[in-house]
Amino acid sequence: MTDYILEVSNFSVKFPLIKRGLLSRQVGEFTAVNNVSFSVQRGSSLGIVGESGSGKTTLVRAILRAIDPASGSAVFQSQAGAVDLCQLSDKELIPLRTQMQMIFQDPFASLNPRMKVADIVSEPLVIHRPEQHREHRQMVVHMLERVGLEADTLHRFPHAFSGGQRQ
Repeated sequence: MTDYILEVSNFSVKFPLIKRGLLSRQVGEFTAVNNVSFSVQRGSSLGIVGESGSGKTTLVRAILRAIDPASGSAVFQSQAGAVDLCQLSDKELIPLRTQMQMIFQDPFASLNPRMKVADIVSEPLVIHRPEQHREHRQMVVHMLERVGLEADTLHRFPHAFSGGQRQ
């Protein structure tokens, strides 16, 4: 049995086409993502490749529920068990937000150039685990080591890293 962390099946995203004028009305729909299916095994990575405008970002935003999918399922193996992200309310998604994220192609654009690595990496801990503030530094060092960065990088700024290190 394969251990999947994410299984996406028959996933589609559509946007309404609106005719503007005196009275705005929907005149059709634009299919941005059409019937996509894939699985991601625990401990592995998946790269989504395509031309500009092909729907890569739209697909991931819909899986993470930043926008609503038109159809399909996205079953995520959360710490509490398997959940179909498409069936959850916004309130039910809140605790899962700490377990999943999108990594952008241009990580430099998503990193604050005025913050040190320690502050950037600890920011989610400050927000989601304020009661554990004494353990934050140790947790940050552990996270950096898990991705192959040394503890001495804590006090560096994003511009001091390569593109791969920023991701």
